[in-house]
Amino acid sequence: MTERKPTGMSSESWVERQIREATEAGEFDNLPGRGRPLPGLNQPYDENWWIRRKMEREGISTDALLPTPLKLRKEILDLPASVRPLRSEKAVREVVGELNKRIMNHLRVPSGPDVPVRPVDADAVVEQWKADRAAKRAAAQPAVPTEKPRSSRWWHRLFALGVV
Repeated sequence: MTERKPTGMSSESWVERQIREATEAGEFDNLPGRGRPLPGLNQPYDENWWIRRKMEREGISTDALLPTPLKLRKEILDLPASVRPLRSEKAVREVVGELNKRIMNHLRVPSGPDVPVRPVDADAVVEQWKADRAAKRAAAQPAVPTEKPRSSRWWHRLFALGVV
């Protein structure tokens, strides 16, 4: 614990004396990050730096800070990718139905900026899902060769080997 500042001594000289004594005692040796530049030193000042750093440390997406209509728009844009791994049409329709329910709740009681959001057409999403699955299956099947490889004559093989 540090001692109290003596009366009659300026705060600056008292702090400087404590720093000098700690340096001489080696208390600043072997600190983590010693010899490395300070993170974010050359970046412009951001008043919300602590929020960003906390979110990075906790693994929270910045999408959580978006207003409701922008979150919904982002979910609509990401919908094809989020339903792609689903195995049944029923599951796809359930995901779309849940999203549409949240969109309708927002439309009844709007909040945030005035961003147009409409319910998603479940049939169109299902059709896109089916097309993606068909394309994935077609890409997974091995290609069938259309033409037989030409056999070379025995003297061509000898010439290629350098015997002739």
